[in-house]
Amino acid sequence: MNHHALRRAALVVLILNFGFFFFEFAVARAIGSVSLFADSVDFLEDSAVNFLLLAALGWPPKARAKAGMVMAGLIFVPSLATLWQALLKIWHPDAPDATWLSLTGLAAMAVNFTAAMILAQHRHTGGSITRAAFLSARNDVLANVAIILAGAVTALLWHSLWPDLIAGIGIGAMNLDAAKEVWEAAREEHAA
Repeated sequence: MNHHALRRAALVVLILNFGFFFFEFAVARAIGSVSLFADSVDFLEDSAVNFLLLAALGWPPKARAKAGMVMAGLIFVPSLATLWQALLKIWHPDAPDATWLSLTGLAAMAVNFTAAMILAQHRHTGGSITRAAFLSARNDVLANVAIILAGAVTALLWHSLWPDLIAGIGIGAMNLDAAKEVWEAAREEHAA
């Protein structure tokens, strides 16, 4: 395994994710978007994933497997934050600004697509942690498509909180599935 190339890839993805977190979180708060909130928290989680990946490179497989189990927990956390934000949104049912929703989702998709392409060449090396980083970036591209569609539906068809809320809950569900997948990979790695 080429640790130097993987380390460089993880560092670039860490910087991309951490930088975009601040922008997306600010937009989410400004327009009251559940899906952008969920995605921004996911950017922060992705930053933690890539930080742990950098730290765990070179560790023995059993230690990396334990770090992968921690990673599964980190991926789970945004789902809880999204659920909380969704509950709050139901009490204040204003539709977010559709233009900002779609444009921010498009920018987030560009960041996540770049991260996924960088990590794709390393997804089968480095164990469950590297797999977690790749899966997280790949799932985020799909989440961003949902955000863009929620903005379009809000603007063109149904000016309501529901398209954004549904997209946000969908992002939370994808995070739950990724957490399960990473947990299972880390357990297999630990057992081996």
